Parts: sequence; structure tokens; C-alpha cells
Amino acid sequence: MKSLYLFIVSFSLICCNSKENKAGMDQGISANKVFSFEMLDSIQIDYVGNPTVHDLDPVTRTVLFMEHKEFSEDIMVADFDGNVLNSFSKSGDMQDSYGSLMSMLRINGDNSFIAYGYNGFLIYDFTGKLQARIKLDDFQVPTFQMVAMGYGMEKVGNRYLHVDQGSQRIDYKNIDLYRELLLLNWLDPETGERKSFIRFPKASIFRSSKFFFRDSWAPVFTLADELIYVVFGIEPTIYIYETVHPYSLVSSIPMELPGYYMFNGGRSYGSVSDFVGLMTTSGRILNIKKVDGVVVVAYFTGYNEMDKREYFSNKSSEEATVFRERMQKKYPLRVAFLDSTGNRLGDFAPGGLDPSSMLLRKGELWMLEKPDEEVEQDFFRLFRVGLKFN
Repeated sequence: MKSLYLFIVSFSLICCNSKENKAGMDQGISANKVFSFEMLDSIQIDYVGNPTVHDLDPVTRTVLFMEHKEFSEDIMVADFDGNVLNSFSKSGDMQDSYGSLMSMLRINGDNSFIAYGYNGFLIYDFTGKLQARIKLDDFQVPTFQMVAMGYGMEKVGNRYLHVDQGSQRIDYKNIDLYRELLLLNWLDPETGERKSFIRFPKASIFRSSKFFFRDSWAPVFTLADELIYVVFGIEPTIYIYETVHPYSLVSSIPMELPGYYMFNGGRSYGSVSDFVGLMTTSGRILNIKKVDGVVVVAYFTGYNEMDKREYFSNKSSEEATVFRERMQKKYPLRVAFLDSTGNRLGDFAPGGLDPSSMLLRKGELWMLEKPDEEVEQDFFRLFRVGLKFN
């Protein structure tokens, strides 16, 4: 039955991709698809709510997810058979609370996970019992958080690599900001130390003497071949750095993404004041992973000029809702497959999957099923996918 179900899902995705690629061709988007996704395994967890998957571990066959509510956060531990084994909360006013999370929870061994929060690094076992706590050496309230599957800390030796989340001390009106910003952090859970490193390369669009909307450069990264592959937000270029000091830039790979509309910067700070609007309409790289020698990139194309103008025009609440729904269908999230030189080996919208959720664990690529917004579901699914050569 499980094999039959995976076949049905795979067939459905191929059908969705064919329709969406045809629509893409009508908009001048290439339907080039040498590589595509192949379904290898799945996990279904029966749960009613709005869960956020934080991590999974193929070795212990454990899934870690949370329910982020307005005044509380509940942590759930489940197995690959879909059974919720434990449920508890570590937020709020309690002695072993992590405070507010600054990253996704990360499974940390056979029976524990680590939380990086305002109260430091805290390690809990799978029943919720606190194992260790290390206070942060230099705590600063971040300006943004990325709480979604596919984002968070990645382990390198005894440290974790994480994005620099900014600080309230940053003067975003200062054009020198783009020369001074440090973009990635090394986190040491044994000492609580944070070490920031990597600035924008000179060739980056963020060094063009223009202003950009806040956090438009929020990095997405992956680790492969003992190197850091990173993309800075809206800029469609992969920068590859060494993982050891002085973190030299090894190479860069410009990405030619079909129908990609990004914000190119403004001549004054006032021209980028509409943070929400520009975040919505600009193209953006959402996730990056390297699997079997192929770089897999999830991205949002952004709106074309005509749709941008319509977005910023005055609308009633009903008109805004209709417009938003139309844009979601017109601009689905896409996936590009690239070789080491940036040549596209495939590019399509994986209709049944959320490409921004890509998570690489023990060489396995996992993604969330995209929920059907028109049908109320009392479960969620995760799929292990491989790269299929057509």
C-alpha cells in the first residue's frame, strides 16, 4: 500500500509539473527538466493544528516538530511511523525555558535535541528533561527569525553554522552598512560564544552603493565538500567559501533563473521603506542544497512590473484577497537543478511539495508536502526524495 501511495503521489507531481511547465512556457519560462524529484519514502503524522517541522533524524527515526501558538509553544517528538511519543512545552516563565527561539530545534544525538534561544544553548532529552544549559557570551536581540523547516543551524565539528540575524544596533540608513555587515555566525554550544564572519563580496549587488530593504540579504546556505555554499537573499548568485579561517571565497556561480524579477536597489533609504511590499514582490532564493553533485535551489520568481504596480495600487480588502490568490497561482515556488558551473539541469514547480522546506540529513533530502488549502487535513506528510534523471 505504501509503494502504491508513493507511486500515486509521484504520478500526481509529474502531472502537476507538466501543467505548470506548460504555463511557464506561456510566460516565457523554460520547461527544461533533465532532472526531477523521485519519491523514495514518506512519513505521515496524524496531527490536528498548524505544526512546524524543526528537524528529523534518519538514524533514530525521529521527527521534531512544534505548534507555535500566540502565547505558547508545544514541542512534539514523533517517530517515522507517525506516532507522537512525547509532548511538552519549554517556553514562557519556567526555570528551564529557552526564552524565545533564535533558530530551529536541532536533534543532537540518540536521545536529545538542542535549542538556541534568548536564554542560551539548552539541551533536552526527548522527554523534555533539561540536560545542560550554557548562557550566551554576547546576546543581542535579533532583527529577524527564520522559523520554518529547511532553515537553522548546521553542525560542523563541535560548532554550528548559522546566519547572522542582525541587531537593533544596526543603522540601516547608513550606506556603509553594506560594507561592514557580517553575514554568518559560528556558534559554540559548549562556551556560548558567537563569532561572526564573511562580508559581502565586492562583486555582490549589495556593494553597488544602493539601498536595499531590510533583511533582503538574509542568507540561505548548505554545507558540502567541506565548503559553505551560500546565497544572499534576493541575489541570484551562489558564493562558495572555505570553512576555515580566513574563509576565503573559492568561487561564485551566477544563476540564470527564468522569469526572475528581483529588487535592484534604491538610490535613497526612503525608496526601500516599504519592507513588506518589496519582500512580497521581489524574487528571492529560499533554500539551497547539494545532492549527488547537483545543486538544488528553491526560489520565488517575484512579480513582473505590471503585477508589481497592481500590488502597490489601492484595493479594497476583497480585491486584495482575490489579487493575492491569483498571484499565488501565477507565481508558484520553483526548483532549479544546477551543475557545478551553474548550467540548469532542470527547472519546474513541484506542485505537491514545498521546495522551501528542503532538509538534508545523513545524505537524505526531505521535503514537506504542500498542504491543500481547500481541504482541512488532520495530518501532515514528509517525503524523502531523490534526483531522477529523465
